[in-house]
Amino acid sequence: MSRTDFNTLLEAGAHFGHLKRKWNPKMAPYIFMEKNGIHIIDLHKTVLKLDEAAAAIKQIAKSGRRVLFVATKKQAKEIVAEKVAAVGMPYVTERWAGGMLTNFPTIRKAVKKMATIDKMLSDGTFDNFSKREKLQIERQRAKLEKNLGSIADLTRLPAALFVIDVQKEANAVKEAKRLSIPVFAMVDTCCDPTDIDYVIPANDDATKSIGVVLDVMCAAISEGAEERRLEKEKEAQEAEAEAPKKEAKPRIKKAVKATVDAEEAAVEEVVAATAAEEEQAE
Repeated sequence: MSRTDFNTLLEAGAHFGHLKRKWNPKMAPYIFMEKNGIHIIDLHKTVLKLDEAAAAIKQIAKSGRRVLFVATKKQAKEIVAEKVAAVGMPYVTERWAGGMLTNFPTIRKAVKKMATIDKMLSDGTFDNFSKREKLQIERQRAKLEKNLGSIADLTRLPAALFVIDVQKEANAVKEAKRLSIPVFAMVDTCCDPTDIDYVIPANDDATKSIGVVLDVMCAAISEGAEERRLEKEKEAQEAEAEAPKKEAKPRIKKAVKATVDAEEAAVEEVVAATAAEEEQAE
């Protein structure tokens, strides 16, 4: 069963591409027709590609790994922050900091600096600084929060990247490809899909179109996370059920050994008694 349908995408305006003169020929397989100088995306192919991407992203979530969402364009910022935060995934909606992936240890240092400032604020150390120093620290904290706050809990490289507008987020895609991190992306008719592992041909400018695609992706992530939780619970229950059996095995072995020893001792007694009787008879 498909995760979304043709009509839902149509109502969201996901079929509207860019002007014909701005098209990228590599997007030809996903274009249905041209109307009034605008390319129309084949939504039947969008449905198939969306299902394929959702299945892959679900497996990533099920394995406990993270997907980093990147959308710094105005139309996508708020909707990405809202929907992605709800499923507990990291996201970048401000500026893509160069080296966020390829120089990840430096980014982690900046995140730790933010945590250090927070600790100073909570333990009272901050109060010992002068007014000017406090102002500088507060500004630094605000800047770090704006650029890195949404990836504060990303302790290692993400398992995949989800990008909205591959032209605008070209640097993020390049870094992901250098590190062999798979890229999921909404790709419009003016974009080059070559470096995208999971192409979702759709209008990446309309908020409704972005919202429909994100709903499908986030639902898949939630399903994967829920399946992982259920599997862990099942494993824990099985381990609890096995524990008494494991404890019982040594006891059973001891009891069996004691029985065998007792039987052997009894046999030895009978043999000895028989031997004694034979000696007396002689």
